[in-house]
Amino acid sequence: MKANCEAGQLTYLSLCGMLGYGFPEASLMSGLAACPAFIGVDAGSTDPGPYYLGSGKSFVHPEQTRRDLDLALVAARTHDIPLVIGSAGGAGAAPHLSGFLEILRDIARKNDLHFTLATITADLDAEIILRAFRQDQLRPCGPVPSLSESAIRSCSHLVGQMGTAPFIRALQEGADVVVAGRSCDTAIFAALPIMHGHNPALALHSAKIAECGTLCAVPGGANDSLLVTLDHDSFTVRPVNSQKRCTPEAVAAHSLYEQPSPHQFVEPEGTVNLRHAAFEAVDERTVRVRGTLLEPLARPTVKMEGARKVGFRSLTLAGTCDPTVIANLDSIETQVRAKVQEMTAGMPRSNELVLLFRRYGLDAVGRSCGTAKDLPAEVGLAIEAVAPSQELADTAVSLARSTALHQGFPGRKTTAGNLAFPFSPSDLSGGDVYEFAVYHLLETEGLPDLFPVTMSEI
Repeated sequence: MKANCEAGQLTYLSLCGMLGYGFPEASLMSGLAACPAFIGVDAGSTDPGPYYLGSGKSFVHPEQTRRDLDLALVAARTHDIPLVIGSAGGAGAAPHLSGFLEILRDIARKNDLHFTLATITADLDAEIILRAFRQDQLRPCGPVPSLSESAIRSCSHLVGQMGTAPFIRALQEGADVVVAGRSCDTAIFAALPIMHGHNPALALHSAKIAECGTLCAVPGGANDSLLVTLDHDSFTVRPVNSQKRCTPEAVAAHSLYEQPSPHQFVEPEGTVNLRHAAFEAVDERTVRVRGTLLEPLARPTVKMEGARKVGFRSLTLAGTCDPTVIANLDSIETQVRAKVQEMTAGMPRSNELVLLFRRYGLDAVGRSCGTAKDLPAEVGLAIEAVAPSQELADTAVSLARSTALHQGFPGRKTTAGNLAFPFSPSDLSGGDVYEFAVYHLLETEGLPDLFPVTMSEI
């Protein structure tokens, strides 16, 4: 294993912001010329919502994953450096990990590669979580509904977000390639530096910057590679692509990425304190960061994510530029809801039907447009039904669409044509709907190892 190119330093390559998002092959080759100790890449997220965790499906197309993984795996084995991958397959549960490993093994066969693989699972035993719940060892992660035993049991997949410790175990056992289930983004990049004795605060902060590839650069974007070099008292970041540059402002801004506080972010290893962090330009494309501190947590925790199925979705999309329709959308929606409720009353479990109207350009993301004089020139309308069966969801959307199209309102001068539909057929069956039933922190003291490492030869 190549750990350093210069005494006291460790350089690594962040491949891109997400495996499958793509990166220039030239950037990978140029990055390897800098003698990185390893290549790291995040391969998943819960940003796309609970569907992918609940269903076990990936939100990145397998062919996108195959293209990126092929290049990275061959490069890592050619240069005899570890390839470290976290949240494999998307949400990082067992089916995601299995599908990802199938692609990896196929690439290995095609290229006649031989290496030691560490697989780290992130699925949590529901019985362990239920015991922790009864012992008051769970806390909400943000403003989430209160937890119950039935909510825990209802999850089709329940995972924990692992920190650096399982990655370090895998690397210490000689892994050439690490493929992990659901992971903290920082763990992917901070594990090997911490294993080699680098300052954990700097290792975690640099990992926070590296996790999204060149999203910290100008021009931004997650589909290119970033080089990070750790020293004893600082780290530097530099995009491999000569058309991109890092600036102190851009790197400092990315330190706040997805965080509620500008002063700190919390990982399983502790709270990373940024209050004294300094960002300075080394040259026109490189930024140095120093002064980051790490504060241990009073009670170590792991973030849990669990998704359960709640029904089936159907939706229709439409638009209107009629100012009188736009001014009366509240009235139209109220009357459509009443009609759909009346017409579906005899269908099984119709009392569980949820009908949603999202008015893009008006208030679809939760903001009111203001007074009537401020009404927009046009509005896009998404009508969505979520129901216990696909048949009920489809029926409700069909009724809502036809009723809204012809619904009367004050000041109307026509008998039809409230809405314009971009597609035919206009109604789309969306299939299964999932929600997060568990989005909580688990106190880990006294618990068994939650993230087992399995070694195998490929």
